[in-house]
Amino acid sequence: MNDSFSDNLKTRVSWLYYVEGMTQDEVAGLVGLTRSKVLRILANSRADGTVQIKVSSKMSDCVKLERKLEAQFRLERAIVIPSPQKQEDIPRIIGRELGQFISGAVRADMSIGLGWGHTLNASLTAIEQKEPDGIKVISLLGGLTRVQRVNPSEFAWRVADRLSAECYLMAAPVYAPDTRSREALLHHPGIAEVQERARSLDMAILSVGDLTPDSTFMRYGLLSSAEIVSLEQAGAVGDILCRFVDTAGQVVDHPVNDLVLSADHRELTSTRHIVLASGGWRKVPIIRAALTAMPVSVLITDQTVAERLCLTAVPQDVPA
Repeated sequence: MNDSFSDNLKTRVSWLYYVEGMTQDEVAGLVGLTRSKVLRILANSRADGTVQIKVSSKMSDCVKLERKLEAQFRLERAIVIPSPQKQEDIPRIIGRELGQFISGAVRADMSIGLGWGHTLNASLTAIEQKEPDGIKVISLLGGLTRVQRVNPSEFAWRVADRLSAECYLMAAPVYAPDTRSREALLHHPGIAEVQERARSLDMAILSVGDLTPDSTFMRYGLLSSAEIVSLEQAGAVGDILCRFVDTAGQVVDHPVNDLVLSADHRELTSTRHIVLASGGWRKVPIIRAALTAMPVSVLITDQTVAERLCLTAVPQDVPA
């Protein structure tokens, strides 16, 4: 079954159904298609971002949590989504909120640093296509050498395509095979330029990872089970830009951290706005650690995480 539809057809069908309020049968009759094909077009349009459905009212509990998070962690803005019935839906829903935020926050001539991961990747269909206006996108970490259906490390250039932006990639594996190779790569002129640009961003958009069996590290074989166990023994609760930190947001002393090829989150203090998008109850410790380690401006998360974060004491050592 071929579900490849032209942009004009998808736009017309979506407009008639969602904006003009026609029934699916009415739309089918008007455009000369079967009802089943109209259904497929509508589903396809939602999946690829042609149609973006936004609920205008929010649960009052989520709004209250947003205000608490803003006060407690000195955020400019918190966005809290109602926790979905299925935990596996959280990255997709947070990603959609992130895409809508990016669309409204990006301005001409901005420099935007990007991490990667499934939550960030899920934002792509919600990012509005823009005309060229001097935006620069900088990848903040190296890539994957083995992927399956989706390569999350392609996130930077895919965002650049949506924003019609110039893109700077850290064209190296996210983990070097040894420290000598890492040092050599860091001195490569192209990678050195990316690292320098990462120190003077207008906005950084990040997620964080945990150490569970479903983490990116395990899914893509970036780290072995033994390395995960030893990281936990060293006090790590997760990663920020693939650099592992403890509950206080401090980088742990571990050989894996000596191999990572990424911008150092500790050097993002001059970034005007740091956006952190991540959720799921397993990530509560690493999200809390990230809020302690960096001057986060915007947090996008789910209700369960927000409730647990609000139970903690106000951090005293958040960088100014």
